[in-house]
Amino acid sequence: QIQLVESGGGLVQAGGSLRLSCIVQESVFGAKTLGWYRQAPGKQRELVASITRGTSTVYVESARDRFTISRDNAKNTLFLQMNSLVPEDSGVYYCNIVPPDARSWAKGTLVTVSS
Repeated sequence: QIQLVESGGGLVQAGGSLRLSCIVQESVFGAKTLGWYRQAPGKQRELVASITRGTSTVYVESARDRFTISRDNAKNTLFLQMNSLVPEDSGVYYCNIVPPDARSWAKGTLVTVSS
């Protein structure tokens, strides 16, 4: 099991911003592609954004140009800056490696965007 701790979610109005953080187990942080996943009520969990060891990034279409994934190597921390939020962005956000380790899903952090 990989140690992962997400934080930063909350309630925000449409058009607002949030910054999510995930502290990642050091041995994993430096060796794997990392990602933010989202699970909305009644829907499957999906990969929203990912970042490689070399900082190449990939975003789901709905997040492109509004979300920015980044990593702080000195702090073993993964970030997701979310701007111009819309209600469809709501859900529980999880961090994990890509592809995900099924044993390592943590509590996630809840993001709720009101209209």
